Amino acid sequence: MKFRTFAMFVGPSVVMMLMFIAFPLVTVLLNSFQVTQPVFQVVETETCTPGFITQTCTTEIKTIPVLDGDGKTVTTTRWVGFSSYANVLGGERLTRALSDFDLGAVLQIDFWKALRFTLTFTLVTLPLVLGLGLAIAVVVNNAATAVKGPVIFISLLPFIITPVIGALSIRWLFYGDGIVTVWLEALFDTNLSVAANGWAIEFLMMFYRVWHVAPFAFVIFYAGLQTVNQDTLESAIIDGASRWERLRYVVIPHLMPLIVFITLIHLMDAYRAFEEVIGFSSESYRITLQYLTYDYLTPDDAGNRQISSASASAMLTMIGVVVLLAAPLRRTWRDHRGA
Repeated sequence: MKFRTFAMFVGPSVVMMLMFIAFPLVTVLLNSFQVTQPVFQVVETETCTPGFITQTCTTEIKTIPVLDGDGKTVTTTRWVGFSSYANVLGGERLTRALSDFDLGAVLQIDFWKALRFTLTFTLVTLPLVLGLGLAIAVVVNNAATAVKGPVIFISLLPFIITPVIGALSIRWLFYGDGIVTVWLEALFDTNLSVAANGWAIEFLMMFYRVWHVAPFAFVIFYAGLQTVNQDTLESAIIDGASRWERLRYVVIPHLMPLIVFITLIHLMDAYRAFEEVIGFSSESYRITLQYLTYDYLTPDDAGNRQISSASASAMLTMIGVVVLLAAPLRRTWRDHRGA
């Protein structure tokens, strides 16, 4: 009886939660297959100059949006299938580039340019975040008790700072007459312009991501180090294992579930990077898939937004996240079944 009561209470709650999660996704999916555009009409307008005898009138043909009774623009929605996806992927430009085996032309298309940088940004920063986070955790774990508190506090500061503010802080060190740029110019006796070099901007964006996210990995690893079996470590020391061997064969295998967890979080977060593009003003050189979606949603001069293309871009981004997460999730599932 208690189980039935619990099921009757939990069942509708689970359904409501799934509907709450699925509704935005279904909406975006539907928007990617249809295009909503305002309805326009061609009208003839006559404009006359002031005056009676010398009055001059001109006739113009204008295209204006159709308004309903409430003064709102009338729109029409039509089903376009996968046309929005084709437009986002490059359409005829992509076909020509592939037929000519021109990789450079492919990377000139916004989607593929964003995909190249997003993948590089995600996969390069991942091992750096894991390595730096583990290194900080090991150092803090072996530090004297008196200094652990201040070291932990200082290590967490990059993660506490608001992402955009953190990105702007790094930017101000290198852009224009930033402190680091002035030092480098004095050291090498040359003029530097970091903001005019795409690869330099890309390096700074990756540096910022590692600097900002490594403290999160440090906290997780530090908590995991508290659960390492001390008897196993002492046995390894007695057997003559070096510090590196103890880390490799005892500590890292023990932390492997946490490594997979941090990997999952980082892949999802870095693949959806957005703050870096805004903070470093890299739109002219480097963009991410998330920024590309935002760009489609930005109104043009006429106030129109490419909602269908933005929805298609968002769905492609989600597919990319799923593909990236497949490997670590598969490992997690295999380890779970083995246990």
